[in-house]
Amino acid sequence: MRAVGRRGLLGAGVGVAAALGAGGCGAPGDGPGGSGGARGAGDRDGGGRGGGRPGKGGGPGGAPPGRLLGDGSTADTGGQPHQPARPAPLEPGRTPPQFVVFSWDGAGEVGNGLFPRFLDLARDHGAAMTFFLSGIYLLPESKKTLYRPPNNRPGASDIGYLTDAHIKDTLKHLRRAWLDGHEIGTHFNGHFCGGPGSVGNWTPDDWRDEIEQAVKFVTEWKTNSGWTDLDPLPFDYRRELVGGRTPCLLGQDGLLPTARRLGWRYDASSPGGRQVWPARREGLWDLPLQAVPFPGRSFEVLSMDYNILANQSKNSTRGVPSRYPGWKRQATEAYLAGFTRAYETNRAPFFIGNHFEQWNGGIYMDAVEEALKVMAGKEDVRLVSFRQLVDWLDAQDPKILKKLRSLGVGESPAGGWNAFLRA
Repeated sequence: MRAVGRRGLLGAGVGVAAALGAGGCGAPGDGPGGSGGARGAGDRDGGGRGGGRPGKGGGPGGAPPGRLLGDGSTADTGGQPHQPARPAPLEPGRTPPQFVVFSWDGAGEVGNGLFPRFLDLARDHGAAMTFFLSGIYLLPESKKTLYRPPNNRPGASDIGYLTDAHIKDTLKHLRRAWLDGHEIGTHFNGHFCGGPGSVGNWTPDDWRDEIEQAVKFVTEWKTNSGWTDLDPLPFDYRRELVGGRTPCLLGQDGLLPTARRLGWRYDASSPGGRQVWPARREGLWDLPLQAVPFPGRSFEVLSMDYNILANQSKNSTRGVPSRYPGWKRQATEAYLAGFTRAYETNRAPFFIGNHFEQWNGGIYMDAVEEALKVMAGKEDVRLVSFRQLVDWLDAQDPKILKKLRSLGVGESPAGGWNAFLRA
């Protein structure tokens, strides 16, 4: 586990910790990392969130009929349902939408009901999310030696493997997630954050090997499991995969050359980002977790559940129960403080990272839900996936994006949006 001190990644006065925890950044015994155990028609700025609730498809499990791919683990069912209309350039002088991306590292279901809980929440509030799937979460532990992680022994994994029952649950929720309009990205596989085999030391070739294996585990789960009676995932993963987040936010320098060659469109692995409009790095949109105000403290915290935990219970996932209510309130207020700072000033897209975890009595899941409900009720807010965000960014006039990027953290446009974007 890599912790960054209060004067770490973001300089003096910033308290953050690297993203570690269940569901992709695993703390033992707390979820998948343990012992095994805005959609629809867009408005004229291209960022609409209307269009109604996702409906049921025409095939098994709600999936439309499609063309099976490979061994039948996946299928090409056509365009993804419940996507915004094709984005359009922002009209001169118009206020930009406030984009918010809720993302999930690991995206495995282990019987705690968190995956469907947040699918239901997203559906109820017209939100799209990004689920960064760890590829080995679809690989039975009995076949773990099929995984050959770079610079680590065969079958090694710092987040463990899911039970067969939990793999089946994960497959069910992944099907629903895609059909509901969410993005399925990647959190890669074994989540190695320390020692000589750490992803922080991987070369572009190592990352290419890791990505190919992650894709293989997703597209060949039927072969690896022998489960031939289950529905396929209703998407072509090789075509759908356009971005990811590295374990512990490490190794981006080695990843980006490979991601560019693979045609990826973004990477969400940068730590310690400022709340400003994003730019490209090596041809990909660089979409970092961001430092946000930490209520009651003199520093800022990274916009991820584990980083808030690390500054509350000192990395323990089972802190003092009497402090849970106050910690939950502080976590909720931290998310809302980051959102409000952007919403009321530069409208920079806001990114929140999560894991399907029950740390400190599940307070961080409750905090995320409470914060999302507040954000969803605000005018001009678009709760989107990373893929939908980069669709919008790619549709904009580069000169307008440059002006947006000129606004600092908490800086409002001089003279208002109309004057600022028309100048």
